Amino acid sequence: MPRESGAALVTEVLPPSLARIDATDPDAASWLGRRYRPRGDAHVRLNMVTTVTGSIAGEDGTSDTVTSPTDRLVLRAIRAAADVVVVGAGTARAERYVLPARARLAIVTSSGDLAGVRLTREGRPPALVLSSAGDAARVRARLGSAPVEHIVVPGTGPARPADIVAALAALRLRRVVCEGGPTLATRFLESGALDEVCVTVAPTLSPAGTAFVSPTHPHATEVAGMLVDDRGFSYLRLKVRGAAVSATR
Repeated sequence: MPRESGAALVTEVLPPSLARIDATDPDAASWLGRRYRPRGDAHVRLNMVTTVTGSIAGEDGTSDTVTSPTDRLVLRAIRAAADVVVVGAGTARAERYVLPARARLAIVTSSGDLAGVRLTREGRPPALVLSSAGDAARVRARLGSAPVEHIVVPGTGPARPADIVAALAALRLRRVVCEGGPTLATRFLESGALDEVCVTVAPTLSPAGTAFVSPTHPHATEVAGMLVDDRGFSYLRLKVRGAAVSATR
């Protein structure tokens, strides 16, 4: 039987099992879930999508025209394994974020501008908003009566990843997935906070814009897993060697 339009056959390349599944198979979610299940109770991931030429956004200025139905299935598997999704306010606005089905949503901001973000969802706890102490008054004033939980972390500049992770751990949110944008993703990588980087590479040649992460020096990694699909997308998991381990983890 031919597959639905947009569906893909997914193959595990690394580890080299060559196991495969149709993305429309009812078991696809659990199949992916096993491959994206983090080790341990405390784990910090980055999950991003990029084109071959390094662009994180398509013609519409968002990831919607870069991603695919299978990539969105992978995204759901990663979120299902997380306690909390961390995202910068700029990305949350551009992508018009909504509260995830299971994980908490934590938005990192220095301004408190959450225009376009759906902050409520029936049966779900409110979004968390994290800002540094130096930005707290401005953020609080901008938020007004927005239905969020405002968490203030130490410092006067942008909220530091270690402080973000510690604040979330205090709420028993220890499995973290950061979804960018690039500035926040780079801060997480450069600070040593990441255990793993998950990146989807779309088979698209588009004008190169902002890279999904812009490190200032090399970071040692090893491949923890790789999937490919018959639409040309690849799904890579990189273990970050030498990731910093905070006292809260």
